Amino acid sequence: MASTIPDPLPHSRGPEPAEGPHTTPSASDKAPADRATRVEAHGIDHIPDSERHGRPRELFSVWAAANVNYLSLVIGGALVLMGLTLWQAVAVIVIGNLFWLFTGLLATSGPAAGAPSEVITRALYGVLGNRVNNAIGGWLVSVCYFALNLAAAATAAFALVEKTGVTATTPVKIAVIVVIAALTLVISVYGHGLIMRLYLPITLALGAVFTVVGFFVVKHADFSYVPAEPLTGIDLWAVLVAGTTMIASGPLSYTTSADFSRYLPRTASKRAITGWTALGAFLPSVVVCSLGAVAATAVDMTDPQSALQTVLPGWFTPFFLLALVLGTISLNALTAYSAGLALQAVGLRIRRTVSVLFDGAVAVALTLYGLFVSNFLDTVSNALQVIVVLIGPLMAVYVTDIVLRRCRYDGRALSDETPGGPFWYTGGVNLAGALALLTGVASAALCVNTLYTGPIATALGGVDLSLPVGMTVAAALYALLMRRDPVVRAARTEA
Repeated sequence: MASTIPDPLPHSRGPEPAEGPHTTPSASDKAPADRATRVEAHGIDHIPDSERHGRPRELFSVWAAANVNYLSLVIGGALVLMGLTLWQAVAVIVIGNLFWLFTGLLATSGPAAGAPSEVITRALYGVLGNRVNNAIGGWLVSVCYFALNLAAAATAAFALVEKTGVTATTPVKIAVIVVIAALTLVISVYGHGLIMRLYLPITLALGAVFTVVGFFVVKHADFSYVPAEPLTGIDLWAVLVAGTTMIASGPLSYTTSADFSRYLPRTASKRAITGWTALGAFLPSVVVCSLGAVAATAVDMTDPQSALQTVLPGWFTPFFLLALVLGTISLNALTAYSAGLALQAVGLRIRRTVSVLFDGAVAVALTLYGLFVSNFLDTVSNALQVIVVLIGPLMAVYVTDIVLRRCRYDGRALSDETPGGPFWYTGGVNLAGALALLTGVASAALCVNTLYTGPIATALGGVDLSLPVGMTVAAALYALLMRRDPVVRAARTEA
């Protein structure tokens, strides 16, 4: 049953219990706002030590469930369709997924601050600058991803409905989309407690289904596959780099990993938090993406859902389609959860539950419009191909800040949005963070080769170096500009 505890407004600064590094919650006090059967009471407000609980290893299933999904199959198959050999594709998959280490490192800031990423980034961009960051890099990107993933899940669900003998007419399709979105939003609204409880069985179920899929795919695979016209020279390097960027865009989009670790005790091992987060995402991502690449050696992966059904036994197809839907729901529930926090962090004084429902309504509207009215989703998909020029530098600045501060964040100070507060900086903006991010984005834009070709990419024969260039420039400039910041210097001295 839903909690009667009110969800605090984003600027709530109500009284909290005294905290200290050795505070231990009693059994009766343990996470009263974070139980699976209650709607989570916290939004972007600070989590007191008395409500901290759990172990870092619980993060494994959260990230594993979200990364056993349809899009991973699609991307893995796309690498072979782009002209890579099977083993070149697998190498790209492994290298691209190593970026999950950054996601894991970001997760360590959650327990340190007792706050979500959407608040912690006030230290990077200032109180007002961070609102712009959350509006674009947080809320807008998340809602677009929600819509695209919802469309992918709906496609599998339409096929599942047809298997029952029901014709997937337009009203039926609309109903299916609404039901999938509703199931997703239930998880997001109930929040952290339900996510931590639910994602382990989801991981086990998805793992079982994809193990069966893998068995039948391997039976038909050609492990010596080489394209009719193998890529060589600059063309090969262009595809290898583009493929790595495409894979890396997944982990780089999760600059919100502290959202799911912030309830851990502040004394939780940072190494364990990093490792369980990164491993939970890395292993299923590599396996499912590789499965897509292996399948592409036997079937036409331009339509993965239909193609894979040709190598699966008929009795198993409904389970496969259901797994595609369930995996996408798991992924979108995390996306919607973080989008709700981002909307609060933009400055809107609404409860987390309301912001999550609003995000879901926008995503459903975009999905319906894209599927039934225009090619809007294609437009959004193309835009997200370019968004790597933003998410790469965003990740780089965040990682650099954690390193500079030795992951020492004051959650209470981060909650102070008043002028003159410790993170107000200059007119509400941290010029170091803003300049580093904008310079990194500009540098990446010069190197991009997706919807357009930047001048540096042109000079390099089409090789897209936007990801390494954007991240390197942003990180280096931020480190340079923040080296004399008094808070950073104090954190380094105390560490």
